[in-house]
Amino acid sequence: MKTIGILGGMSWESTVTYYQGLNRAVKQRLGGLHSAKLVLLSVDFAEIERLQHQGEWQQLGELLAANARQVEAAGAEGLLIATNTMHKVAEPVAAAIGIPLLHLADATAEHLLTQGIRRVGLLGTRFTMEQAFYRERIEARGIEVVVPDAAERELVHRVIYDELCHGQIVDSSRQGYLRIIDNLAKQGAQGVILGCTEIGLLVDAQHTAVPLFDTTAIHIEQAVNWALA
Repeated sequence: MKTIGILGGMSWESTVTYYQGLNRAVKQRLGGLHSAKLVLLSVDFAEIERLQHQGEWQQLGELLAANARQVEAAGAEGLLIATNTMHKVAEPVAAAIGIPLLHLADATAEHLLTQGIRRVGLLGTRFTMEQAFYRERIEARGIEVVVPDAAERELVHRVIYDELCHGQIVDSSRQGYLRIIDNLAKQGAQGVILGCTEIGLLVDAQHTAVPLFDTTAIHIEQAVNWALA
């Protein structure tokens, strides 16, 4: 089993899901008392969030690259960035290390193709929905990506930072998300990417007839397949 490195804490609420999911998946595959071999570096999200909203992406890339080198030095053989938004700086992070970066958007695109999805909705932070760094990785595989309108994007973004990152699950916010998901389906989306690692805390398959693709679960599956190959 290879050792998986994790850059986490963005937010720690979703990093908990990664930690549990990786260990449960390894146990399911190998049985007994098996668990995942992991190296986890968890950052202070307040600093990350401040730089995100100031648009300081170069500084964020340098910061995460330095963190990634620490994870590699601690014995990781591959790296996960345990957040969708910070894949905006995936390239400088990957360039800073000598181990593979398992890219979340690539894993998601591959999964969508296995499900026959050619047009998909995307929910995430405003950065993920509005900027090209994430969508273009999906679209490069021949999958069309549609996003909510401006007011809906603002709602999705606000709920992530003001509620989900604080561990708050608010029913009215869930209903708002479900309306947005329904609107994406009306635009022809065959499913919706939950493109923020916290969104799965709020909505899942039981809440909607539209197929939902939880990127955290997809990323975990990719990592375990890699670690056990």
